[in-house]
Amino acid sequence: MNDPTVKFENHFKLLILFKDKINFETELIRCGIRFYLEKDQPMQELGLRYFLLEKDQQRIDDILTRYKIIASTETINLVDYRDHFKIQKIYAIVAFIIIITILFISSI
Repeated sequence: MNDPTVKFENHFKLLILFKDKINFETELIRCGIRFYLEKDQPMQELGLRYFLLEKDQQRIDDILTRYKIIASTETINLVDYRDHFKIQKIYAIVAFIIIITILFISSI
């Protein structure tokens, strides 16, 4: 449903993280929402640029809320703090294991 005519109608742009692409597009197609995804984007790590119709904005907001998809505009950077929390949790676990190992070795 990648429809380039969306760019020539009353639209807005939305950046979606690559990890949420499948869920977002699946729901857009299921709901019959027309969209256009630019294929040639130089910096995809910042997010995939979607062109969506203004009239579908409420339904798109519902999709973003229901699936907890992080979305932004081009003026606001896209950051998923949930990913950072996961990494910090792993660091904390590794640090804890190292400290316990050092304490165990020093007690012997």
